[in-house]
Amino acid sequence: MDKLIDTETKESALVEAISISELTYNIKDLLENGIGKVFVRGEISNWRPAASGHIYFSLKDAETSISSAMFRGVASRIKTKFKDGMEVECRGKISVYPLRGTYQIIVDSMSLVGEGSLQAKFEALKQKLHKEGLFDSSRKKSLPAMPERIVVVTSPTGAAIKDVLSVLKRRYAGVKVLVYPTLVQGEEAPIQMIAALEAINRYKLGDVILLTRGGGSIEDLWCFNDENLARAIAKSDLPIVSAVGHEIDFTIADFVADLRAPTPSAAAELLVREHSVLLESVTDLKQRLVSNAKNNFRRFQMNFREILSKLKNPKDKIIDLQLRFDDWTDRLISVIDVALKNEKRKLDFYFQNLNALSPLKVLERGYSITFLENGTAVKNEKEIPLGSKFSVKLSRGDIKATRDS
Repeated sequence: MDKLIDTETKESALVEAISISELTYNIKDLLENGIGKVFVRGEISNWRPAASGHIYFSLKDAETSISSAMFRGVASRIKTKFKDGMEVECRGKISVYPLRGTYQIIVDSMSLVGEGSLQAKFEALKQKLHKEGLFDSSRKKSLPAMPERIVVVTSPTGAAIKDVLSVLKRRYAGVKVLVYPTLVQGEEAPIQMIAALEAINRYKLGDVILLTRGGGSIEDLWCFNDENLARAIAKSDLPIVSAVGHEIDFTIADFVADLRAPTPSAAAELLVREHSVLLESVTDLKQRLVSNAKNNFRRFQMNFREILSKLKNPKDKIIDLQLRFDDWTDRLISVIDVALKNEKRKLDFYFQNLNALSPLKVLERGYSITFLENGTAVKNEKEIPLGSKFSVKLSRGDIKATRDS
């Protein structure tokens, strides 16, 4: 500052004038290096997301305010929907914008007041249960390959149950679903979910349990971080799939459950296989059964012939062996026939389910589908230009036509 003030005379007169830019960059250096990193608390005002992905806003208290900015990379990672009036805690650094001669906070992280303490509680409980072995893969149960009944513990009015039921119906309509209604938010939610898990296990209400809810803030999902709920999940005899929130959300329930799914829809997809996969599996099993039966029969014949060739005209023994051979042959053929009939009944059942879903069934009731020459299905008569050809698909046969009006 000796360029600005004559310290020897202690007068305020300028000794040597400097440029505004030089003054601004002196201030920038003092603030950014002298203060640097900050951790502040304040109320959001004038929250302005920009088209660039950056977010600009102010932090204020009862007496003053300071401009703040959150760049796109940081903004893309935040889960909370911030808005004006929220009290938040921010970490960042002081920055000076030389062009305007203003200073602001460049925010690196931001959370609602109280979120920090919740995160600390989450980490403490996570470490505690991890040391006790509740997260160990060795204690996790396998899911049934094809469950007959799935018990969903969730809110009956939430978006999660709608997504789950939609996916299950699309992939395999034959699976039975029991919805056990509970709260999935608030102080009472863990108590209700624990009671649900105990009842489902006690009365064996299904083959697998899906514990789920849609997304939300850390406060909304906090009930799934309850220690008693975690221990109830670990105690369950039935396997439990946890699907809480979105893909980026993790709760204690996720770590204790036998399987964690990123979303409710993803959980439904993990629990059941599609019709086509089931049919392919049945066909493969049938082919393997027939092939194994034939191979076993051939080996039996070869062994019998080998034994027969070693006999020296033991007439009675040969007759006995022939009778036994015929008996074993009949029994084997009977077993194979029963097995094939059972597999055929299963295959017919699957084909009937698939056939019921076929769009051709709709045509049999008198409906039709109109196609353009390129094969595109027509949804609106305006899609057929005058003079163009089209075809009408009926239950039996097609009608070719040309539009003239």
